[in-house]
Amino acid sequence: MHTHMRTSIDIPDPLLKRARSVARKRNTTLRAVLLEGLSRALEDEGTTAPYSLPDESFGEGGLVEGLSPGEWDRIAALAYEGRGG
Repeated sequence: MHTHMRTSIDIPDPLLKRARSVARKRNTTLRAVLLEGLSRALEDEGTTAPYSLPDESFGEGGLVEGLSPGEWDRIAALAYEGRGG
C-alpha cells in the first residue's frame, strides 16, 4: 500500500513553465512529469562512479632521485630553493 505525503517546494519560474509545457505536450499532469523527473534523478544517483584522479606518477622514485616521500623538510627546502626569505 502506497502512502502519499503532501509537501511544498519552490521551483524557479522558467523550470516550472518548461515542466507545464512538457505535461501539455504529453497530455498528462504536471504532477506526473515532476514524479517522473524525480524518479529518474534518484535512479541515476547510484550509477555514477566516484571521480578518481588518474595516476600521473613519475616512475617509482618520484620526481627527484634519492628523495623519499616522507622527507617533508627536504621536499620543502627543494621547492623553495633559491627564493630567498
